[in-house]
Amino acid sequence: MAPLDPASLFSLRHQVVLITGGYGHLGKAVVLGLLAHEATVVVLGRQEELFEAAFQGEDPDKLHFQACDVADSVSVRAAFVACHAQFGAIDVLINNAFYTRGSQPDQLTDEEFAFGLDGSVGSAYRCLREVLPHLRAQGRGKIINVASMYGVVAPDFAAYHATPQFTNPPHYGAAKAGVIQLTKYFASYLGPENIQVNCVTPGAFPGSAAQAHPGFIRELEQRIPLGRIGQPEDLAGAFVFLSSRAADFVTGHNLVVDGGWTIR
Repeated sequence: MAPLDPASLFSLRHQVVLITGGYGHLGKAVVLGLLAHEATVVVLGRQEELFEAAFQGEDPDKLHFQACDVADSVSVRAAFVACHAQFGAIDVLINNAFYTRGSQPDQLTDEEFAFGLDGSVGSAYRCLREVLPHLRAQGRGKIINVASMYGVVAPDFAAYHATPQFTNPPHYGAAKAGVIQLTKYFASYLGPENIQVNCVTPGAFPGSAAQAHPGFIRELEQRIPLGRIGQPEDLAGAFVFLSSRAADFVTGHNLVVDGGWTIR
């Protein structure tokens, strides 16, 4: 491997980064962070109009959209083939998309529970499996999965007492714990092939609906050592690091970005 210039340690110039869920609450900030470090970014998703609305004014030579349904293996496979054909390489895959259904902890149907598991750990595995032929052919690559603090610790249900609509369902945390283990498994399996697999675990990054309830936000902030909720921009650096050559000797790691929530 060529020596690395320390000045370019976090540069993503000439790197092609694919991200699922790239125009959502957290994904948009991650995409903008990658672009700021000169990556070519491809957002994989089902709704191009949402992509266009999220990224108006961004450089069309550096930011691209590729149709992809992460619930459908055929769609995922076709998306990776199209991206590799267009750009000549896939350097990084970020598995950020998820889907879920049902919320009441003791009332989930079998279908809702299975759907929620598939929406996090199933979709991550599907994308990992389908990108592997491209990474193996080029002899390198990075995969970054996205978990959650509730894949590490259980919810403190007192935080949700006054706002039960924001209660985290059990299949979400179970699936995100699976994402962390999936990361470790494939880091071990793919290490000899020079493919790094890591995970980012966000803490409390409530969306606009939750932020409309100041009392709920205060409940969260009281449980965070840094005393505030996460802002989407707080996540970008973790993905820039794990995508860059600065992380070439990092694999199987779960990088927790939670303001300290899970240390207690």
